[in-house]
Amino acid sequence: MSLIRKLGWFFKLEARRYMIGILALSLVSVFNLIPPRIIGQVIDAIAGGNLTPSDLAINLTWLVGAALIMYALRYVWRLFILGTANSLGRILRTRLFEHFPRMAPSFYTRYRTGDLMAHATNDVQTLVMTAGGGVMSAVDASITALVTLATMFWILDWRLTLVAILPLPVLAWGTSRLGRINHEGFKQAQEAFSELNNSVQESVSGIKVTKSFGYGAQETAKFQATNQMVWAKNLRAAKYNELFQPMVLIFVGASYLISLLYGGYLISQGQFTVGEMVTFMTYLDMLVWPLQAIGWLFNIMQRGSVSLDRIDKLLHEESPVRETEHPLPSIQNGRLDYDIESFAYQDLTTLEDVHFSLEAGQTLGIVGTTGSGKTSLLRLLLREQDVNLGSIRLGGHDIRDYRLSDLRSLMGYVPQDQLLFAMSIRDNVRFGQADLDDAAVIRATQLCGVYQDIQAMPEGLDTLIGERGVSLSGGQKQRLAMSRALILDPDILILDDSLSAVDAKTEHLILENLKSERQGKTTIITAHRLSAVVHADLILVMEDGRIKERGNHQELLAQNGWYATTYRSQQLAQSLEGGDLDA
Repeated sequence: MSLIRKLGWFFKLEARRYMIGILALSLVSVFNLIPPRIIGQVIDAIAGGNLTPSDLAINLTWLVGAALIMYALRYVWRLFILGTANSLGRILRTRLFEHFPRMAPSFYTRYRTGDLMAHATNDVQTLVMTAGGGVMSAVDASITALVTLATMFWILDWRLTLVAILPLPVLAWGTSRLGRINHEGFKQAQEAFSELNNSVQESVSGIKVTKSFGYGAQETAKFQATNQMVWAKNLRAAKYNELFQPMVLIFVGASYLISLLYGGYLISQGQFTVGEMVTFMTYLDMLVWPLQAIGWLFNIMQRGSVSLDRIDKLLHEESPVRETEHPLPSIQNGRLDYDIESFAYQDLTTLEDVHFSLEAGQTLGIVGTTGSGKTSLLRLLLREQDVNLGSIRLGGHDIRDYRLSDLRSLMGYVPQDQLLFAMSIRDNVRFGQADLDDAAVIRATQLCGVYQDIQAMPEGLDTLIGERGVSLSGGQKQRLAMSRALILDPDILILDDSLSAVDAKTEHLILENLKSERQGKTTIITAHRLSAVVHADLILVMEDGRIKERGNHQELLAQNGWYATTYRSQQLAQSLEGGDLDA
């Protein structure tokens, strides 16, 4: 019943359609009683030798009429119950996919992609079955059982009816106990399916790495072990699940036996006719479905409860980043002020005492060793997390005072790990604004130095790049991802080590294009190769979450610190490789 209460919002939402379906289903149960009764009367008429052709024709007309009406009613209830249940799947999937983008990165460290897919597919489908087949079973079983039993009790023989239902209380107890056992088995099976999804997703995504390391056999063995574990848990769940029907049939068989013995006695005493006995046994046979449905209902309710708990757990996950209750009405680019006293991620201090300002239209370079806090600075600006102590202001206002959508609409972000979609180059580049024409796509790819590569491809902009851009090189992926950001002409462009996979010549071309095309617009670049930031108005050297050095390129060289040492070392390495030194 707790499951019904939790899904009460949906049943209220679709109450009208469910009521129509339940009414049609109830009428089917009533009309279902007509054929056995007619058959019994015909048998008694034959036995008595008083069946006339006109009586037979009338009875056949009743049978055909009842069949046609039940056909129409069955269509109606299937449409309004099973069809309406699919709306629950649509609503839940929408809620999940609206929920996922709001979650912080920490959420995705707790839940892997395969697990989230299992929630959005398997668990949702189980709930759809509960809202459709479960409701149908509950209504049909109860109405069919009540109507049939009432007819058997009042119209045929109440004594025989009471005798026939003696095994039912024991059956109800057995199915209830079995349902509780099945609950835990199905829960483990669903969790195992999530693990299988994760294994498949990771194996397919990392197929290149697996093959390059010659790890194919080990990966196959690992998958087989996971698959075996999933099979074992599903087999255990199936063992309990498949006990429902045999249990029902055992008790139905007991009812048949008791009814035949006592019914035969009543016939021998002249208190019951053969036709009535045929009708009674037919009605008793009709009770097999309600009894099976009750067992199946217990099963599906337990499964639905497990799936709903899993989905609710996801939906109740809260992001640490919250929308302000009273957002500013508008947003525009302006002076950027970082005043961070401290920021901790997962109880680990990541940034401390970070203070700097950047005027609108300037370029900021952020450099430092891996793990120094470069990317954390960008994620705070994007509000993937929020500052613990301190603030980040844009145009004189705390960025938390803006709507998230407004804030992010100013920005074009190119992350370290580019995500390209399994569609054409054209659609990938104009992903953020699908109505842009080819001229805009070409211009963006030219600025990023990838248009010549596209021209060399047989299908040009129509080239399908495969899942995650599998058919492209690392440099091509980076430049396409950059084109996707540049085509939107954002007020704030963020490049998070987005030039690491391109050569020095291509890097220089892109940076020069950015300087000429983005006059008056803010650009933030993090890089390991210092040549990417030499033209920045302000360069920050990060170390252990703190600003170690700051200034422009010439000022940092004069300080003769980490920046100067690293820059000279990189320039020397480039010259030895035959590259040109930066001015």
